[in-house]
Amino acid sequence: MAGNEAALSAGADSAARLGAKFAGLDTRELMRRVIADLFPGRIALVSSFGADSAVLLHMVAQIDKTTPVLFIDTRVLFAETLAYRDELVNHLGLSNVIALEPKPALLAVEDPENFLWASNPGRCCEIRKVLPLAEALEGYDAWISGRKRFQAHTRNGLALFESEGGRIKVNPLAHWQAVEIRDYLDAFDLPRHPLVAKNYFSIGCIPCTSPVRPGEDPRAGRWRGSSKVECGLHTLPLYAGLDI
Repeated sequence: MAGNEAALSAGADSAARLGAKFAGLDTRELMRRVIADLFPGRIALVSSFGADSAVLLHMVAQIDKTTPVLFIDTRVLFAETLAYRDELVNHLGLSNVIALEPKPALLAVEDPENFLWASNPGRCCEIRKVLPLAEALEGYDAWISGRKRFQAHTRNGLALFESEGGRIKVNPLAHWQAVEIRDYLDAFDLPRHPLVAKNYFSIGCIPCTSPVRPGEDPRAGRWRGSSKVECGLHTLPLYAGLDI
């Protein structure tokens, strides 16, 4: 336990130092630094290929098209998301997109009818998202997330760098506003996720995603009607073999 606590403390200190060092740096230069200089060969972008994903995917493609991009295919995603993934991969020339899937044996035991989301959405996310990513991130020292402060009140204090069980998590777009996302997509003429035109501004699994109403947070359409606001990827340290 003492060793784990020391590692967590060291990771938190490292994240704080990185945040202070790179505060105010242009986002594209920050991405270049973390991919090419800080964690060469030991960092991955985790992408949902959702509403805003093209921004970071484009930056990665400009830096190194072989950078690992981890895509969690929960097996209950919109067909539009899968098609959009293929479109962006081809458009950007990304050559190392790795699909992560839940273990069939675990689904057969705990969610044979694909209905766990209705009775236990937390466990559904753990099986379909958290566990596959935790296993995939073994061997990486850092990973890149596309979270932004403006998306929901629960993300208001999002830091540029975070510590997660000794691993560094980078949030390059933490301070970006919605207009900056739109301007970047326009500037580079990047394809849009087709569901955005239907007011899906945060796109996850089919059963737990709905359109956003005027005046709502961009993530208001996720798990609508419940107290759940996060899938678990960003609320607990990710460890391979995690079974919570």
